[in-house]
Amino acid sequence: MSLQKNSGSVRRFAKLKKFAAWLQNIPNKFAPPAFRLIQIGSAFWQSRVLHVAVRLDIASILGDERLTVEFIAERVWAQPDSVYRLLRMLAAMGVFEEVSPRIFQNNALSAHLREENPQNVRAMILMHNSMEMSQPWYEQLEQGVRTGEVPFQLSHGRELYAYMDDHAEFDALFARAMDSVEALTGDSFASDFDWGRFDRVIDIGGSKGNKSLAILKRYSHLTAIIFDRHKVIQTAATYWTGKESPSLLSRLTYQAGDLLESVPAAKDDKDIYLLSAVLHGMDDENCVKVLRNLVAAGEDTGARIALMELVVPELKADFSSAAFDMQMFMATRGRERTLPEWQNIFGQSGLRLEELVSLQSLGKILVLRTKD
Repeated sequence: MSLQKNSGSVRRFAKLKKFAAWLQNIPNKFAPPAFRLIQIGSAFWQSRVLHVAVRLDIASILGDERLTVEFIAERVWAQPDSVYRLLRMLAAMGVFEEVSPRIFQNNALSAHLREENPQNVRAMILMHNSMEMSQPWYEQLEQGVRTGEVPFQLSHGRELYAYMDDHAEFDALFARAMDSVEALTGDSFASDFDWGRFDRVIDIGGSKGNKSLAILKRYSHLTAIIFDRHKVIQTAATYWTGKESPSLLSRLTYQAGDLLESVPAAKDDKDIYLLSAVLHGMDDENCVKVLRNLVAAGEDTGARIALMELVVPELKADFSSAAFDMQMFMATRGRERTLPEWQNIFGQSGLRLEELVSLQSLGKILVLRTKD
């Protein structure tokens, strides 16, 4: 029996995604080629002005009001004309709205930059535009393309997670950014997949447990184990205190460890392992190592594995998939993979793809079982 739910809504989402991709290519069809190339070549201007606006927290200062640039500048300790030119460019991009000369308000886009908005993406913008993440793009991308080396490691002298272990502030920002992913992807992973067929979710690399909690809220019989690095688990267990009900949190437990060494054991076929955007940050060798650890931990139980990952089209990849893949190239030894590339990894791990569950989101859930 299929684990797919909401098939009609998922199909409609897929059509909308194709339409959005078509719209995204309109500038390429109608803008003069040289002009369009200059637009693309200077696109970093847009990311930098957005980054500064988030750093100054202008959206939170505006709130629900219409404010003059002079008032905003005073609140952020900045020069009024500079603030005006910054906001004017952002408004021209569709972020913020200039309602009268030199008077601005939030709009639908900038509302997601407000600190109090539970769906804000502030941390994601700050993380991607941080010196840690920007420097490799500017300094080492060409070298990485030429040699196959990881630009992040070329810039910082160590791989991403080792760097985070020694830089607490960046580690915390990265964690907040990952927590905000739900603002981008929504909760279709919880609604479009039939988690009700199981009793326990074993959330590998689950950070604070955001995804498990979203699933547990929909299925009252479920429990979950969150498994992640020691540094993450140290604070994860107390993070939700006062934010979620004690009865919900009582169904959640935490365990620290290294998924490259071992993972929590499954009990029976009512257990399901969840790995959300974990393997795309690893090379094939480590993906196989992790999956073999899952096979060993679930040996003879019939437990399934649910991988929530992008599946890149083999021909004419959409912009999102291609862009996320380049981000993986910049920061890790991982990649976004096509279905044959995933299948190759599964075969080496002693697993078979049982079902590919589509979501109203960018990713899919690949359901795995051990080979018969």
